[in-house]
Amino acid sequence: MVSQSPTEPRQDRIAGVQVVLALLAAMWVLEVVDVALDHRLDQYGIEPRDPDGLVGVVAAPFLHADFGHLIANTIPFVALGIIIGLQGVARVLAVTGIVLVISGLGTWLVAPDNSIHIGASGIVFGYATYLLARGIFNRDVIEIAIGLGVAAIWGTALLGGLIPQDGISWQGHFFGAVGGVLAARVLARPRT
Repeated sequence: MVSQSPTEPRQDRIAGVQVVLALLAAMWVLEVVDVALDHRLDQYGIEPRDPDGLVGVVAAPFLHADFGHLIANTIPFVALGIIIGLQGVARVLAVTGIVLVISGLGTWLVAPDNSIHIGASGIVFGYATYLLARGIFNRDVIEIAIGLGVAAIWGTALLGGLIPQDGISWQGHFFGAVGGVLAARVLARPRT
């Protein structure tokens, strides 16, 4: 059996946070490019039930309508993502991947025709519900406390984001939240 040095878990946590910051940097770089291209990148968002719109399942979280939209997603993405990133690279990549696929495919399946869905809010909702649910699945008091903190800070925004409004993809929010709960279940520690 190979033992880990005390610095390896610390380095993994740092790398997990770096992944979150790299994803955020990609969003900002792409929005600058999108503005320079007169928002032509936004066409690569999720187009429901259009086979070409499946590209948006991966692309949509990195595309935003404008800088206001990106700023609104930045703060919760970073705050929630860092908490998850502190569990290491593998954990933040797994949670992000599960949420991205569930949010994107769910939106692609149920959102209205002739619409394009963009933005990282599906990932944000997934991160939030992952943090809300993981303590329950892991039966961990500290994780439950973190989940309660997430609910206290972002609970009303999460609930408000599920109310249908023009120009806001409640489908992305809803399926992102479903993806977060699913990620918490799939990634839960084995019970002994």
